[in-house]
Amino acid sequence: MGDSLKIGLVGKPNVGKSTFFKASTLKDVAIADYPFTTIEPNVGVAYVRAPCPHVQLGVQCKPNQGECHDGVRFVPVELVDVAGLVPGAHEGRGLGNKFLDDLRRADALVHVVDASGSSNAEGQAVAPGTHDPMADVQFLEDEITWWIDGILAKDWDRIFKRAQVSGEKLETLLHEKLTFLGMSEKMVAAAIREGGLDHMLIAKAVRRLSKPILVAFNKSDKVPKERIAELAARVGKTPWHATSADSEIALRGAAKAGLIRYEPGGQTFDVADPARLNAKQKQALDYIRDHVLVPHGSTGVLPALEHAVYDLLKLIVVYPVEDDSKFTDKKGSVLPDAHLVPQGSTARDLAFRVHTQLGEHFIRAVDAKTKRVVGADHALQPGDVIRIVAHA
Repeated sequence: MGDSLKIGLVGKPNVGKSTFFKASTLKDVAIADYPFTTIEPNVGVAYVRAPCPHVQLGVQCKPNQGECHDGVRFVPVELVDVAGLVPGAHEGRGLGNKFLDDLRRADALVHVVDASGSSNAEGQAVAPGTHDPMADVQFLEDEITWWIDGILAKDWDRIFKRAQVSGEKLETLLHEKLTFLGMSEKMVAAAIREGGLDHMLIAKAVRRLSKPILVAFNKSDKVPKERIAELAARVGKTPWHATSADSEIALRGAAKAGLIRYEPGGQTFDVADPARLNAKQKQALDYIRDHVLVPHGSTGVLPALEHAVYDLLKLIVVYPVEDDSKFTDKKGSVLPDAHLVPQGSTARDLAFRVHTQLGEHFIRAVDAKTKRVVGADHALQPGDVIRIVAHA
């Protein structure tokens, strides 16, 4: 995973993918009911929640990025809305390989699927319930696997023979071809163990390891809750969330207008002043409460992103500071930065993430909560506040 965390939004056209993007970032994007609305990938900043240490420490934080609401820190992540894929994209159909190439920069993928079954395999509108959403889940996984297999198969015989003759490790040679996916040689070796010497099976393992997928069953308010449960059972071990991106946009818009009190990803909302709502607004809010929040617990948009970040990618949030007594940076800002780092990261890893020279000149670190001095190999825990001490 690169220094800049990227979550890719993928799926066929006309499933609410751009709406999901807007709901996550509040960035204006083209939204329309026809294929290829998104031709160039939209890039924006979304947020995931984490407990902010300022409550425990008895101070008031001042984030450089994101916000903090009542002890909940909103940590920024980069969200890429890739143009809609259609079956056969790996062979150049639709806008083809360009879309797949855009995916290579993503660390994890959120696959937005129309749970209502109201768009066919090409993304064209059809009668609700006439298209099986699970066909979309399978096609996307297949397209990415076939794309990777095409890369592996192209030089497979030559690479395999070279490994046999030279004694070089197969994972080392394949890693050279797969570095664009952000895979480590260790991950490639794991894919080979899983796939044996079948390049298609290796490609499938590479897809799963390098681009973990979460399914967002969008437009969940358009189908009974039982239908979502049925789809969840059919998706098997693939993680999923029921989402209603339209509802999230509506709730954030109403909150911005001062009509309701609502935190992104919240389980409910409060009407600020019922007298200010017209009949249409009241009807819309009642609909969202009854068809989204009550049956599913939230609109699902923010929880889906958080699942991708914390569970698929196994990241934690830590807070580097320069003053471990005041929990500030050199400008005096309290807990200014929140970093997403892989589970198992060390104090030295964090030092390199903050600045290369800090990592290279690392001496020790201080756990600012306990004031305990820790070494380079100290494993970071969620919510740690860490001061890095380095040679000048």
